[in-house]
Amino acid sequence: MPVETKSVQRRQLRFITIADILAEAERLAAADRAGTLTTLGNWSAGQIFNHIASWASYPYEGFPSQIKKPPMILRPIIKLSKGRLLNKGFPPGFRIPDVEGGTVGNEPLSTEDGLKKLRAALARLDATSPIHPSPAFGDLTHDEVKRLNLRHAELHLGFLQPR
Repeated sequence: MPVETKSVQRRQLRFITIADILAEAERLAAADRAGTLTTLGNWSAGQIFNHIASWASYPYEGFPSQIKKPPMILRPIIKLSKGRLLNKGFPPGFRIPDVEGGTVGNEPLSTEDGLKKLRAALARLDATSPIHPSPAFGDLTHDEVKRLNLRHAELHLGFLQPR
């Protein structure tokens, strides 16, 4: 039975830099290798690493076709929520409307394969400005893309509990 992630008491994380995400991912991967990692949600560590890496890559490679721009009537509301997301983070349990499973980029991967993908995506994110606008927010600065990814990683890595 799937876990209702809105009600999970996950770890509260706060990342300041892209290096902070990577350091936490490396720590979690080490805990997984040692058999001391607990998953509080529905995804494995490799799946979470893959998901974070996929979303960090979309501003460079383009967003999947399933991810559409929101309806015109919702765009002003979404734009207003950008500051909150950049500063306070993402709510757990959010599902993208009309996308099967509520999101993309969450295909199962081994922890090591997910970590490898995450390392590459974060290196590019840290070094290079994005080239594709966000379907939800439009054009974002490099700093805004980094901050969205910091908040996104905080959410998902919080569902992994090392012992």
